[in-house]
Amino acid sequence: MRYLITMTSITYAVKAQNMFKSKNIRCRIVPTPKNVGSGCGYSIEPDTDRSTALRLMKENGIKYKGVFE
Repeated sequence: MRYLITMTSITYAVKAQNMFKSKNIRCRIVPTPKNVGSGCGYSIEPDTDRSTALRLMKENGIKYKGVFE
């Protein structure tokens, strides 16, 4: 199932993308859809399950706003 993680800044979006890439996990940076909410305007779409993505982000100090399916 696809989901989006809304980011607090483009800096954290890029950090997340680089971190996932270093772990051989694909991750796209995408514009946050208007109906999802406010924020920096960028979200990420990692190609791994939600719990793994959030765990890796927490372990690497990457801040995010929310998760939307």
